[in-house]
Amino acid sequence: MDESALRDLLVEMGASLFRRGFSVGSAGNISVRLPDGYLMTPTNSSLGRLEAARISRLDAGWNHVGGDRPSKEVFLHRAVLEARPEVGAVVHLHSTAATAISCLAAPGDEAPIPPLTPYFVMRVGRRLPVIPYYRPGDPAMEPAIHAAAKGAKALLLANHGPVATGATLADAVYAAEELEEAAKLALMLRGASPRLLTPAQVDDLLGTFG
Repeated sequence: MDESALRDLLVEMGASLFRRGFSVGSAGNISVRLPDGYLMTPTNSSLGRLEAARISRLDAGWNHVGGDRPSKEVFLHRAVLEARPEVGAVVHLHSTAATAISCLAAPGDEAPIPPLTPYFVMRVGRRLPVIPYYRPGDPAMEPAIHAAAKGAKALLLANHGPVATGATLADAVYAAEELEEAAKLALMLRGASPRLLTPAQVDDLLGTFG
């Protein structure tokens, strides 16, 4: 997919996430890897009202070279994309249920959402590290996120929200959506004794779907 088509898809998917309540106001940001740089949603922009031509363009060294100024959380995206060269896109949302889990889980927790469904395991994997709280846009977050992202497809920022990745922009959006649904289930089932997928079933899913 060329850059123009990626810009259009970013607008489309951002609007879809916003329309369905996965982000509100100017919350959330998305980045996409290009052969020679990155696209990123601009700072203080709404995912529901993006304009393709105004999406930020960064070069391979993360210098702003086109479009509006990028999200103040560029450090977050750089940490993930440099830790995982196979990742093509990163989606950071403030979706309600996943953010609630990020407020309940202890920093350092590796599995704040148990393996309740196969699609959660397929999209998110075995690990969902919880990163300690950092002020949004604080560059001090980068080393902690980089270290956690090396072994995880998604993570939670304590008291802040989820970060999901994928090989493509669509894959990253699907992972963010699945993470939010799994968080809803986890909250609904708090205090109950749900049947979890067994370690063997988790291994089978990861071995089959990666």
